[in-house]
Amino acid sequence: MATYERFEDLPVWQTAAKLYDNTDDFLAQAPARLRPSFRDQLERATLSISNNVAEGFERGTTNELLAFIYIARGSAGEVRSMLTLLGRRPWMADFKSEISDLKSLAESCSRQLRAWADSLQNSDITGQRHLNEHTRANYEKRKSREKGVAAFNELLAQHLPPDHPLRRVTTK
Repeated sequence: MATYERFEDLPVWQTAAKLYDNTDDFLAQAPARLRPSFRDQLERATLSISNNVAEGFERGTTNELLAFIYIARGSAGEVRSMLTLLGRRPWMADFKSEISDLKSLAESCSRQLRAWADSLQNSDITGQRHLNEHTRANYEKRKSREKGVAAFNELLAQHLPPDHPLRRVTTK
């Protein structure tokens, strides 16, 4: 797994920033009939995705990061909902392609956030605030052992007969 030192380097933050840029461009060309309150809410929901990724990343614990990831994911859902409703309006027919592109970016944010949350929930690390030399060393030892066991199992499976049940299990 890649390690990032700045939230700006996170692929999900970059996707969310692109979503904001594209939404801003879309709103600049959208019909005047689009209510200011709708424009404002769509802009705020879109901006909320990248902001919550950034705030969660800057926090010191995994639990705090997870909370902000879920808030960001909720905002991505809000953006998709608003765009879906907007796409149903007959007077927005000329903007179907732009709306579809924006929804795809919001869905990408959602998928990335879900995967990130899943990986964090299965992690033993409780966050930067809790890391010290001892916990870092133990974590690295454990990861190294896991890689060694996986490599050994793979090597063992290669020497089993092709029809052996363990070969099918370990080489998936």
